[in-house]
Amino acid sequence: MEVAVYNIKGEDTGRKITLNDEIFARDLSEGNAEHTLYLDVKQFLGNQRQGTHKSKERSEISGSTRKLGRQKGGGGARRGDINSPLLRGGATVFGPRPRDYRSKMNKKMKQLARKIALTSKAQAGSIFVVENFNFEKPSTKNWVNIAKAFNVNEKKTLLVLNGLDNNLFLSVRNVPNALMQQASDLNAYTLLNNDAIIMTEGSVELINENF
Repeated sequence: MEVAVYNIKGEDTGRKITLNDEIFARDLSEGNAEHTLYLDVKQFLGNQRQGTHKSKERSEISGSTRKLGRQKGGGGARRGDINSPLLRGGATVFGPRPRDYRSKMNKKMKQLARKIALTSKAQAGSIFVVENFNFEKPSTKNWVNIAKAFNVNEKKTLLVLNGLDNNLFLSVRNVPNALMQQASDLNAYTLLNNDAIIMTEGSVELINENF
């Protein structure tokens, strides 16, 4: 499929660029696309978790171990010490413990999930291709002007480059709803989590060749 190439002012340059159909125009009805995306996103988010959650158990609560009342004859339930989970300020029963949420996923399946995500964004018309550009110095204002030119300044926007550009990175990072990423680092979650995707010509060429 072919899409128009714009300049950073949002104007059509009159040129077209080809998007690899195997990546940007897949048949989403084949296989189990939604489940593939689910598995990839679940793994990505799980790998971000620290897993350091911990609640205190009975032996870790600070309090007397004296039995509160006699075993029988009190007219109520049998009570142990004040650290009982049944009492206010007591321990937590079966509370969270530190654990590792990381999981593994087949490399080809992750690549497939990324292609499915790119296809869904292309079908939704959320991908804009711009000429390769750079900033002489970091400028958040320049990036905001680009976002306004494409009417995505109010949307979560992902800028995709074919390589690392420090000036662009510093320009984009101060904008709450904007993110910059190299094409080689793209993943299904990041693609799906943004409403608009602005790609440079260089990044499209890299994706066509390597994805």
